[in-house]
Amino acid sequence: MELEERARDTGDNCIACTSCVAVCPITKANRNYIGPKLVGPAHNRMHFSDEADYEESLKLCSNCKNCDITCPNGVSVATLNMLERAKYYKQHPEAHTQVDQMLSHGFDMADMLNKLPLGKTLANLGMGIGKAFGVLDMMGLAGKRDMPAYADTYFRDLFPTIKQPKSDKKVLFFPGCYIDTNDPEVGVAFVEVMNANGYEVIMDSRFVCCGSPLVVGGYLDEARSHADINVAVINEYAGKGIPVVACCTSCSLMLKAEYTELFAQSEMQQAGKNVYDSFEFLAILAEKGQLKQAKSSDKTKMIYHAPCHLRAQGLGLPALDILTAAGIDIVNADAGCCGMSGSYGFRKENYETSMKVGENLFNTIKESGASKVVCDCGTCREQIKHGATKNVCHPMQILAQAYKG
Repeated sequence: MELEERARDTGDNCIACTSCVAVCPITKANRNYIGPKLVGPAHNRMHFSDEADYEESLKLCSNCKNCDITCPNGVSVATLNMLERAKYYKQHPEAHTQVDQMLSHGFDMADMLNKLPLGKTLANLGMGIGKAFGVLDMMGLAGKRDMPAYADTYFRDLFPTIKQPKSDKKVLFFPGCYIDTNDPEVGVAFVEVMNANGYEVIMDSRFVCCGSPLVVGGYLDEARSHADINVAVINEYAGKGIPVVACCTSCSLMLKAEYTELFAQSEMQQAGKNVYDSFEFLAILAEKGQLKQAKSSDKTKMIYHAPCHLRAQGLGLPALDILTAAGIDIVNADAGCCGMSGSYGFRKENYETSMKVGENLFNTIKESGASKVVCDCGTCREQIKHGATKNVCHPMQILAQAYKG
């Protein structure tokens, strides 16, 4: 059932105050981008009659959500940008490139490689060779950076081997593409932390990619099909009183809010109420006095970067709070967007803009004297590793280690 209040109608609330322009990291880094309010909201309000009426700089929007965070009138600026981008590609499917296809459907490739003998090993080797010989650059990818390597064993295959204590308290884990195929140790850490707090973690193989890469790539119809599948699963578990928890802030934002903003279905809004970001869930336990207190013996100096898609959820900084309470020596970088924004920084044409956006964060990290960086988002971690040349991990891994002493 379609909701009466829809994100696509919020463009009429825009008062052209330029708050979104002032905080937009892309506008600051690349003057070719005319600014958030002049792209999605303007298109939405003008209702162009000619298909040729299209603002080229819309391609520069990274969907980081900083415009949404700051808008005083509740305009879903980034969502309007994505809807207008999708409208263009629906009218001009030939405009989609090979890179669009690859970056928007990465999970399909990862799934295929997992079924082939030595598929992941050969793919990783190929990406290394491709970077060295400039092939990635020729394809339209950012050849100066490493592509994320596929894990030897995906989380979906690791999960059945993890021994867990049985419990009446259960959470359904939504691993997301990056944790499943590139960084499964984050998923293992999540299971360890939940077990330590008396919860049993369960999985459901019906889950598919949250659809965030599809939305950014302009494949809105495919994203809608993913949303319908995931929402049905989430609501099924909601009926059993089992919450859904994600360790990737982009995944949790998509499941909790962006489905509803993009597609305006009441069942999506209902599903969003049963989804939690991982440290949001732990913070709720802490508020109830139900979170096991961790006391870390690790004296490593750390710095924390809050992903834009975490800040867009309005949760505060629960990971920073919980790690600080565990005795971790950690400070908040508070240095703005990293510039990666999911698949955005992997595109050749966006590389320089991406790195310029992240420059303040890179410098802050280097000047902090911290030897380890902590961040909830997988692609943010890739960007920090590339731009600041520091070790980066998920806060769940730090908490899991703290529980071990």
